[in-house]
Amino acid sequence: MTKAQIWGWVRLAGGAALLGVLVWRLGSGPFLDGIRGVDATALGTAFGLGVVTTVACAYRWALVARALGVTLPLREAVGAYYRAQFLNTTLPGGVVGDVHRAVRHGKDIGDVALGVRAVVVERMAGFVVTIALSVVTLAVFPSPVRRHMPLAVAALAVVALVAYLAKGRLRLRTGLASPGTGIGVVITTAVVLGGHLVTFLVAARTAGATAPLRLLAPLTLLALLAMALPCNIAGWGPREGVAAWAFGAAGLTSAQGVSTAVVFGVLALVASLPGAVVLVLRWADARRAAEKPVMLEHDLRESGVRRQPEYSHG
Repeated sequence: MTKAQIWGWVRLAGGAALLGVLVWRLGSGPFLDGIRGVDATALGTAFGLGVVTTVACAYRWALVARALGVTLPLREAVGAYYRAQFLNTTLPGGVVGDVHRAVRHGKDIGDVALGVRAVVVERMAGFVVTIALSVVTLAVFPSPVRRHMPLAVAALAVVALVAYLAKGRLRLRTGLASPGTGIGVVITTAVVLGGHLVTFLVAARTAGATAPLRLLAPLTLLALLAMALPCNIAGWGPREGVAAWAFGAAGLTSAQGVSTAVVFGVLALVASLPGAVVLVLRWADARRAAEKPVMLEHDLRESGVRRQPEYSHG
């Protein structure tokens, strides 16, 4: 077994262990209550917000790709991003869709390395901006981690300085030096974060949380950030664990935090369902393309026409 395979199993085991601890401490009630609480209004809202966030993500990817010298039409980017989100939401690890998106785009442009770089830069840039916006939000609104925000701001500044110096020394080409690209990444990431935050707030209300939004917003933001932790099962595990802790630390109940996270998981799956349609359509196209030479050969035989032999000259 390779190191990558071992690490993959460790990540899955970590997510499963977190879910197991929650069930052991809180029982299965919060999980079942969260699933039962989902209604058509929440599903419709999540689907609509999913369209907005997916288009924003796809546009961010297209911006980064263009800055690296690759043309990526927005329509193709949206379809590929939907497919990636569906795979991330349904398969263990939470990154399979992005890997597929990177490799597939690289093959389409004839340069897998460049395709992978565009996706890596897009994801990392989005992650950095998300962290920065989250730190500012958590510093403004009351939350269990507010007193630690000055240290977080200092750490973020150090990381930014190190990244800038490393980029200059290694001459890494990210395409983000252009003001238009950088501003576009910030704006699209803010739209994505806002859409996810509203979806989580819808999940909280659906789960029965009646606390004011100024209290719920930072709690849901902490749960969203937890989804970036590598030890998860298609996003499940850290999200529920952090939601349980944050809601409990804020004076609410841990069970309500788990129910909110479970509802969000269901809403996220529904929002990603267009990706399943994209997968089916692409599979059908690939199958037709593979069958076309066979059908042509069959038609030639049926008509009694033989292929002319090919001769080489020289």
